[in-house]
Amino acid sequence: MAKWPCPPRRNAPSPPNAHARARAVAEAADRRIGRPVAHPDDKIEHARLPEEQDRSLGQIAVKTGIPKTSLHRYLQGLSGAANDAR
Repeated sequence: MAKWPCPPRRNAPSPPNAHARARAVAEAADRRIGRPVAHPDDKIEHARLPEEQDRSLGQIAVKTGIPKTSLHRYLQGLSGAANDAR
């Protein structure tokens, strides 16, 4: 049985412009590039609705499927932006 002359290198550098080519191919196929979206914008906006403000983060998390810690971060970002606008 023939073996490779040497094992493949683990951290071998990519050929020049390999990422640019991959990005161009993905854009041509109309695919999303990069890391997938963790939580869709419509669910985050639903958590920001005024009627949801009277509910606990746990209740909103169950309803939207977004973890409480992420909801807290999104809603803190909203209140921080509101304070900056003043």
